Amino acid sequence: MPLSQLVVLAIIQGLTEFLPISSSGHLALVDEMTGWADQGVLIDVAIHVGSLFAVMIYFRKDVAELLAGTLELVRGRMTEAGRLALYLIAASVPIFAVGFVLVSTGVADGLRDAATIAWANMIFALLLYWSDRAGATSKRMADMNWGQAMIVGVSQVAAVIPGASRSGVTMMAARFLGFDRRDAARFSMLLAIPTVLGAGTAATLELSQVGNVTLQSDAVIAAILSFLTAWASIAIFMRLMEKMSLTPFVIYRVVLGLALLAWVYI
Repeated sequence: MPLSQLVVLAIIQGLTEFLPISSSGHLALVDEMTGWADQGVLIDVAIHVGSLFAVMIYFRKDVAELLAGTLELVRGRMTEAGRLALYLIAASVPIFAVGFVLVSTGVADGLRDAATIAWANMIFALLLYWSDRAGATSKRMADMNWGQAMIVGVSQVAAVIPGASRSGVTMMAARFLGFDRRDAARFSMLLAIPTVLGAGTAATLELSQVGNVTLQSDAVIAAILSFLTAWASIAIFMRLMEKMSLTPFVIYRVVLGLALLAWVYI
């Protein structure tokens, strides 16, 4: 694989996976606009592993508490961390179920055109803007209940449409429910852990069926670049959520959507 392709894919995955701007939409656009050959399952696994490690390391305290809470659940004791772990697991079920159906039936491949990405970007960006303006800021993640967790989880299903943005729709749902920006972003990123882990596992299984599990230098480079860019984007975004609204991301997505529509139809 050309080094330029490897670098671009890894950096785009890392930068966009956890921002409310749609990583799948950006990666699909790269494929459509450059005509590059498919990067293959091994690189898919590598860039997902890199971004997964980034979010787990950045939220290492939360991850450690979630693991401890899960162990307490096994022992029959419910803790706050154990309850949050159950919320994250349950909230991930809808996207796994819908994603499996769409991928296995081939419907997902039909959603990767530029027009779909453009409209999804604009529609969900405006919904994100509405939620950020209308949503209260009184609730913290510790206030979350089963119903709220499942609403966020169901909203994540929209992320099967490239351009909708997994982090965007989950933050949108959390903001509509009254959670402040930082905790809406925090829950969204913790919810990304089982989602990205599931995507990486599915790609790994596909890779094992092919029989090519050789660790290649391209995969190592892709994982490292994805990790570094994802960690930086998470750190910067979480800091920004203490000081600003989501409006800049909304503007970017609307402008991108309009530019794509002009490219497609003009």
